[in-house]
Amino acid sequence: MNSTRTRSAGAAAVAALVLAGVVTAAGPAAAAPACTPRIQVLGSIGTGGYNVGNPQSEGVRALGSGTLSVGLSGGKPVYWTGTKLHKVPMPDANQAGAVLGVNKAGLMVGVVSGGEGFLFTYRAGDKAITRLPGSDWLSDDADVNDAGYVVSRTRGGQGAVWKDGLKVRDLPVPAGSSPGTYVELVTGINNKGDVLGIARENYEVPETGQRLEGSYPVLWPADGGPAKALPRTSNDSWVQDIDESGRVVGYDWYGMGYQFRPVTWTPPYSGPIGAPGALKTHPYGTFEAVSPTNFVSVGTAKFHPDIQTLPDQAQLWTGTGPVLALPRLAANQASTASSVADDGRVGGAAVNAGGTLKPVIWTCATKQAYQPK
Repeated sequence: MNSTRTRSAGAAAVAALVLAGVVTAAGPAAAAPACTPRIQVLGSIGTGGYNVGNPQSEGVRALGSGTLSVGLSGGKPVYWTGTKLHKVPMPDANQAGAVLGVNKAGLMVGVVSGGEGFLFTYRAGDKAITRLPGSDWLSDDADVNDAGYVVSRTRGGQGAVWKDGLKVRDLPVPAGSSPGTYVELVTGINNKGDVLGIARENYEVPETGQRLEGSYPVLWPADGGPAKALPRTSNDSWVQDIDESGRVVGYDWYGMGYQFRPVTWTPPYSGPIGAPGALKTHPYGTFEAVSPTNFVSVGTAKFHPDIQTLPDQAQLWTGTGPVLALPRLAANQASTASSVADDGRVGGAAVNAGGTLKPVIWTCATKQAYQPK
C-alpha cells in the first residue's frame, strides 16, 4: 500500500509558500541527513514465527512522515515512532486487527477483525478510534491519501470513499459487468484521487453455458468518471497499489497451484501488462506496494508452501532490470516486504536468528538490494 504520499497540488503550493517564508526568515533549509543502510528492528508484542502461505501477525504495513510507521504486532493494530511501539486504543483490548495506511498528516486507517469488525481512522494522541460506517472487516485492504480520503469496500460488496468519518462516494463496478459482479477489494488511492480495486465475477451465460469467473483490476478516476476495467492477467489479477503517475502494481495469482507472478500496469493501460519476472532464487513472487514517485516496487519472493526449497524473501524492483533481493535479518530465515516510501525506506517483517518474526524497516533499501547468485 502506498505511503508517505506527495501532497496534492493545492497543498503543495501552500507548503511552498510556508517554506519560502521559513527560508527567508531563517536562511536556507538544512540538507537532508545522509541515509545509513540497515535493517531496523522495531518494537513488538508478539512472539510467533513466520506463517508460510498465510497472513502474518507482525509487520510494517505503511510508512508515514519522519519516523512514523504503522502496521500490526501480535495481531493487534499498532504504530511506531522510530523503533518505539504504540498500541492503538481499541474498544476491546483483545480485538485483533491492523493499521493499514497512513498519510503525511498522520491520519491512519485500520481494521478491527473478527465478528462485527470494521474499518477505523485514528491519529496519534486520540483517545479513541473513529469507526467508518458501513465498512467491512472482511476487506483487509484500505488506504488513505494526503487529503484524508479513505478507500475500501462496504459489507454489501461495493467500493466506497470516506472523508472525516463519513461515506462520500460509492465506487460501483464498471458498466457492462456481468450480473452478480461485485467489488472484492479496494486497495489504493493516490493524491490525485484515482482509486484502485478488484472486481470479481462468477456468471454463467444462459445462451452458451459459458462460465465467466475470476477477478480483474478496476480504476475509478479522480474526476468521478465511470469505473474502468484494466487489462486482465491470465489468472486472478490482484492489484495492490497505485503511484502518483497512475502506475499500478500487483500480481497474477493461480490459486490452485499457489503461483504468484509480479506484474505492473502503466497508463494509459492499453499496452501489454508488465512482468519483470521472479527473483532469481524463487519461482514466484508478488508486488505489494509502489513508492509514490520514484517507481520502486516491493513484495515477497515465494515457493509453494509445501515445497519450501528456500524461505520467502523480501524483494525490490527499481522499475528497470531484474527483481532484486533485500537482505534477510538472519541467515535462512523468512522475510516479507509490504510498504515503500520515496525516502528509501521499505517496511515489512523478518524472522530473527531465534525464529521470532519481527516488524522491520530496511533503510536506503535500493542500496541494500542485490541480485542473488
